[in-house]
Amino acid sequence: MGRFRRLEVLETVLRIGLVPLFYHPDAETAREIVRACAEGGAQVVEFTHRGDFAPDVFRHLSQWLAQEDIGVVLGVGSVLDAPTAALYLSLGADFVVSPALAPEVARLCNRRQVAYLPGCGTLGEILRACELGAEIIKLFPAQVLGPAFLRAVRGPCPWVQLMPTGGVRVDESEIRAWFEAGAACIGLSSELIRREWVEACDWVSIAGAVRRVLAWIEAVRSAGG
Repeated sequence: MGRFRRLEVLETVLRIGLVPLFYHPDAETAREIVRACAEGGAQVVEFTHRGDFAPDVFRHLSQWLAQEDIGVVLGVGSVLDAPTAALYLSLGADFVVSPALAPEVARLCNRRQVAYLPGCGTLGEILRACELGAEIIKLFPAQVLGPAFLRAVRGPCPWVQLMPTGGVRVDESEIRAWFEAGAACIGLSSELIRREWVEACDWVSIAGAVRRVLAWIEAVRSAGG
């Protein structure tokens, strides 16, 4: 069972506006990445289910955050089926993210009152996700769809909370474009948590990048974007 309730998770994601996401096979390295994100101001982190023994790494992160009482909301991403979602919920996942809409995962998360952020790439999928109870919907792949697509969706459906993810660059003009188009928050992966920084154990650079992105988000929100 996660440490944060569903409403707390959703409120935090929307307030912060940024969800850093990553995968690493080494538990100690993964811990340092999460610590760097937290030091940069990110209170939400997504660990993706992408490699062998990924649940073991997630277990380590979840236990460490609980023992150290670090206020980071930890979720799991790249979840495609309900059994995988159930496994991570048993390891303390605070939210679940999918690259595509999976109704069985939505039902499981609703049953457990856990936030589910499904990936959608068409208006029909987005509306179906709303029907299944998704409060925040991952717009994926964002790099292909673009800010214009997001703006067009929010025309007839202004209530939809969308999180562009997938290929979004860590660039002030691009971040601004997404939020001006109506993004509720944004998911950033390898552009934010760069391989060269991880390999060099350069946690300061990761924290700095997170801090810059959060500043850009705050600036565009303050300007009414």
